[in-house]
Amino acid sequence: MYKLYNFPYSQHSRRVVSLLEQVGIDYDSHVVDMMNGEHMSSDYLAVNPNHQIPTLIDGDVKIHESHAIMRYLCVKHALVAWYPRTGDAFAKVEQWLDWIQCQLSQLVVDIVLNSVFLGEHGDKEAVDKAKNVIPAKFKILENQLATTAYLTGDKPTIADLSLASIMFHLNFANAMPKTPNISRWYENMAALPGFQKSLPET
Repeated sequence: MYKLYNFPYSQHSRRVVSLLEQVGIDYDSHVVDMMNGEHMSSDYLAVNPNHQIPTLIDGDVKIHESHAIMRYLCVKHALVAWYPRTGDAFAKVEQWLDWIQCQLSQLVVDIVLNSVFLGEHGDKEAVDKAKNVIPAKFKILENQLATTAYLTGDKPTIADLSLASIMFHLNFANAMPKTPNISRWYENMAALPGFQKSLPET
């Protein structure tokens, strides 16, 4: 059975949990208490020297980085609907996975980490800078979702699971965009059982 080191307040963890739960893959969940610094402990650094989560253990295989984990699971379990392996569909999923990581993820971290989790110790300048930049990213998403039900077509893929984990994070800072296409897409993603099971308890 897989062992997944995760933390429900981590957007990167939630996307992996969403996939596992949505497709019904059994796994052993090991929650790393990041709020109390467990990710910096010597025990966890032996698992992941980057002191980040998630980490997936599959026998002798150990994988860090959420997108790599999702790809690995999809290939191993032949989840071609979630991760197409050829042609235009493959190219689009890869494009959006990289766009999410390179264009959007850090902006969300800057906003949520500094304005919510770090409280008065947060970097207000980083929040303001991210808030000035992120509307342009939302416009790209809004325009894309005007043409397709999901990021790459009429069915969700791991790119949508990745994006949904980030967009949920914005709720902590009351920064979720309210545009119609993003709102419609997010409502559909939030209805997925796997997405619901990934959420932190409130």
